[in-house]
Amino acid sequence: MSKDFSYRHLYYFWVVAKEGGMARAADRLGMAVQTVSTQVRELERSLGYVLLKPAGRGVALTEAGIAAMRQAEQIFQLGEQLPAALRDAVGSPAVRLVVGISDGLPKLAVRHLMQPVMQAPNLRLLCHVDEFPDLLGDLALHRLDVVLADRAAPPNPNLKVYSHPLGSSTLAWFASASLSAAARRGFPQSLAKVPVLLPTNHAAVRPRIDQWFERMAIKPHVVGEFEDSALLKTFGAAGMGVFPMAELVHDELTAQYGVKQVGRCESVEEHFFAIGAHKKVLHPLVQKLLPPQR
Repeated sequence: MSKDFSYRHLYYFWVVAKEGGMARAADRLGMAVQTVSTQVRELERSLGYVLLKPAGRGVALTEAGIAAMRQAEQIFQLGEQLPAALRDAVGSPAVRLVVGISDGLPKLAVRHLMQPVMQAPNLRLLCHVDEFPDLLGDLALHRLDVVLADRAAPPNPNLKVYSHPLGSSTLAWFASASLSAAARRGFPQSLAKVPVLLPTNHAAVRPRIDQWFERMAIKPHVVGEFEDSALLKTFGAAGMGVFPMAELVHDELTAQYGVKQVGRCESVEEHFFAIGAHKKVLHPLVQKLLPPQR
């Protein structure tokens, strides 16, 4: 690029292109038409290309002008963001927390688990939902501050991660209004007659549910299995079947999805873990997630 290139000239060209004519650009800039025209011609001279061509009473972009306009848009859009960027830089710095969420973990439970940090000043929360093994890999590569999951990390000498228990919740059965009466009648044996929705084996709690059915001598009428807990709740709320969910989220579940609790899945619990570095070197906000030491 010529040393004669001027960003001021580029700005005048940008305004002309956006306004579609020299006269309208001059009005916007509060300058004489001749002055604006001269500045644009200087830009063309320094670049070595004609950027504008006559079009009716205005001007249009040449091929070179289209390319120049594309770059000018990026340059001046960044310039418009500069004041806000400076305000952020000299203001209170954001506290960034990057959380990996296992795709088998109920999303309503995630909000409960994250509650201790939600009111942290200047919090900037980034959440990534993925499969459990992939999240552990990202954690080991320091792409995540913590992983929330329904199971502890498996022993692996190559992964220097630690599993911190966050607590557990008894499982309960929920149903839409259209199914709740039939499901409550003779519960839990009723689960052999009414349609039932279950999480897949992707969820750590699924084997415990299957064992509960065996202990209760119930052969459930399973009509759907879901890897994603949000889909499980959505189809259950639509009346497709009775479904299990942690009692921890009872209030939000009944309020948001309009379902009713049918009964408890006695002795079956869903467990929650925060997986990260050793407690002594955990992100300060992650430490707030952990239950107090007794």
